[in-house]
Amino acid sequence: MTHIKTYTKPFIILTLILIVCFFLNISLGSVNIPLKEIFKSIVGNATEQETWQYIIQNYRLPKAFTAILVGSGLGISGLLMQTLFRNPLAGPFVLGISSGASLGVAIIVLGSGVFGSTLAVLMVSKWTIVIAASLGSFLVLISVMVVSLKIRDTMAILIIGLMFSSITAAIVSVLSYFGSAQQLQQYIFWGFGSLGNLSWSELGIFFIIYCIGIMLSILSIKSLNTLLLGENYAKSLGLNIKQSRLIIIISTSLLAGTITAFAGPIAFIGLAIPHMTRQIFYTSNHKILLPAVFIFGAIIMLVCDSIAQVPLSDYTLPINAITSLIGAPVVIWLLVRKRKMFF
Repeated sequence: MTHIKTYTKPFIILTLILIVCFFLNISLGSVNIPLKEIFKSIVGNATEQETWQYIIQNYRLPKAFTAILVGSGLGISGLLMQTLFRNPLAGPFVLGISSGASLGVAIIVLGSGVFGSTLAVLMVSKWTIVIAASLGSFLVLISVMVVSLKIRDTMAILIIGLMFSSITAAIVSVLSYFGSAQQLQQYIFWGFGSLGNLSWSELGIFFIIYCIGIMLSILSIKSLNTLLLGENYAKSLGLNIKQSRLIIIISTSLLAGTITAFAGPIAFIGLAIPHMTRQIFYTSNHKILLPAVFIFGAIIMLVCDSIAQVPLSDYTLPINAITSLIGAPVVIWLLVRKRKMFF
């Protein structure tokens, strides 16, 4: 049995790094705000300039918290999928959740080219995008859940999830063909991903659904550790495979689906973070891995967002481009190195 005390020091170091990255992320932007003023704003005191207070409270703090939720949520989703499918290249979107969300957004943004201009009237609020993405991912979730209850083979669910992704991608391609240049641009911008578009009220709804997904993942820790031994051995230990698999799928879908709905499809974080965490902690015990992935995912997402802001510049790079530039080399490095991945 892994002793948690052994990992106390790495957890303390990662937590301190997370705090530093959080304040660094808030301090960066096109407007230079002294760190002292940032601390004053966070504790509730007035800053020297009222505009600084507004920027910190209504833009930078929500964006930093969004980065933490997105990074930790995708990291945990990736960990759950890699353990469930015993596949090091499984990510949070292998079930087609992201593709379902993309289809929902595509129907709203690009659908007027096929279904007429009626849908264009709906584009009055970013809530329309969130709701469309949520419904799309929810429909795919229901489909995967129905399949998971009828199929015994876990790998078959993985293949079916990939088929759902192919179907939705095909429909999006048809909608894109009939969409206008303006609609295509809007859809592409959504696909870039964004952490800075959420208000406190939107972040509150995001946080509630996120917490439900996290709680389900925590409840699955024992099942995840047992599944590492193989499904047949897990059954012999009395594990209800179908029930455990369903809870893991729901947890992943809530986290990945909500993140995609509110922040867009963020690539590679869910795939790379669990592997990067294992290289630090080198354990397969999910009692250690789950909180470690939570912290490490939040750190990497804050770092990616800080890089995307292009310090001392008015430009903000697409967050998806930064996560891919960091995540893809990590996956390649892992495959080349072929280090033990606990599967």
